[in-house]
Amino acid sequence: MTHKQLILLAAGGSAALLLGAWGFQAMGYAPCKLCLWQRWPHGAAVMLGAVALALPLAFLPLLGALAAATSGAIGAYHSGVERGWWPGPDSCSGGPVGDLTPEQLMERIMAAPLVRCDEIAWQFLGLSMASWNALLSFALALLWLGAWRRAAAAG
Repeated sequence: MTHKQLILLAAGGSAALLLGAWGFQAMGYAPCKLCLWQRWPHGAAVMLGAVALALPLAFLPLLGALAAATSGAIGAYHSGVERGWWPGPDSCSGGPVGDLTPEQLMERIMAAPLVRCDEIAWQFLGLSMASWNALLSFALALLWLGAWRRAAAAG
């Protein structure tokens, strides 16, 4: 495979993950804050792919790899939040309430997001959407790195 084909595959993979996320959203699976954070790097990877195909700048595939790996890292963090391995952001996960007055507790309840980051909305083969995004994003990062290596080898 040429470096351009690898770029198309990697950027196309990010586009497919974005389309999949929007498809789940259209089916009623509202995204949480961490879900939305995972989408931005894929958007960047798609744009970097378009630019990298038009401008053969050697560093662009490295930026694509960074974008895909960033989404993968956020997905891995989100997976840990879902599994209860570590706490998530207070703004989309259950936070401590022991020191709150009844008024503060009511404010927190009323301001709580409708979609929590620490609940698994859907899973397949024991992996949540965040887990699948992490795995697939890291695979896309490897494709980007392969494109960079092939482009560098070609001169």
